[in-house]
Amino acid sequence: MKRYGRTLGTAAAALALIALAGACGGTAPAGAAGASVSLVPAPGDAVAPSASAAASASAAAAARAAVWARWGLTPLAPAPAPPADRPVKLTRTGKVPVIKQIPTGQKVVFITVDDGAEKDPAFIRMEQDLRIPITMFLMNDTIKNDYGYFKPLQALGNSIQNHTLHHPAMNTISEARQQQEICGDQKILTAQYGTAPYLFRPPYGAGAYSSALNTAVQACGPRAIVYWTETMEITGLEYQTPSRKLQDGDIILAHFRGPSELKGESMTKMFANMVKRIQEQGFTVARLDDYIQQP
Repeated sequence: MKRYGRTLGTAAAALALIALAGACGGTAPAGAAGASVSLVPAPGDAVAPSASAAASASAAAAARAAVWARWGLTPLAPAPAPPADRPVKLTRTGKVPVIKQIPTGQKVVFITVDDGAEKDPAFIRMEQDLRIPITMFLMNDTIKNDYGYFKPLQALGNSIQNHTLHHPAMNTISEARQQQEICGDQKILTAQYGTAPYLFRPPYGAGAYSSALNTAVQACGPRAIVYWTETMEITGLEYQTPSRKLQDGDIILAHFRGPSELKGESMTKMFANMVKRIQEQGFTVARLDDYIQQP
């Protein structure tokens, strides 16, 4: 009995040392009896953290679905991580490439929005809610009455690119005039938005592959010409390929347009229709800038 009592006393002392060490932020003395004792949680405790995480994830998914439902949509699949090795690499000098499609095996497409005539506050709220990445090609004639409208969209990580001063068909004007159109817009956009555009889109796509336009673009700063593979109308996509369906890496052209040009529909409704067409074909939307290596 005495031996048993001494054993209990030794164990109690060791546990006391461990408790004291934990309270002081230290460790139990080396060689102390019971120093390697670990507490095993009850079976119910072991599953509590994962159950809590699952509940949190479920609540977050429900909240996200509710936000998208406000715009008549179900959430797009999250975009995959951007490639570490960006598939399009631009150079500092020389001829600029014409980009019509991004080489990728990912099920992603890219949304570009042109001009800037329609300035619907609801579209800003929609983008703030949904965070669908877009690239804006802005033309000075349509944005000069409200440069500030596009800044909240830019603040979401949506880049602003060059689309000329006055929207002429570039293959109908002289090379000197082409340069004036591109350089003029480049200067204004850089001053207004704090970043020089590195991409250029010719109005109507006119002259995209001409040497005259390529020379003018080089002179003004952008390092690529961006074309497109589909155009968004009001409810559906217009395709430039015989397959009449989206392909990996397609670039979609849309516009800042309102009811007067969309047969009474709002820009947010047009945009929601575009998202549905993308989703129906099993694609999601990625950020164009994430696939282009700037010089």
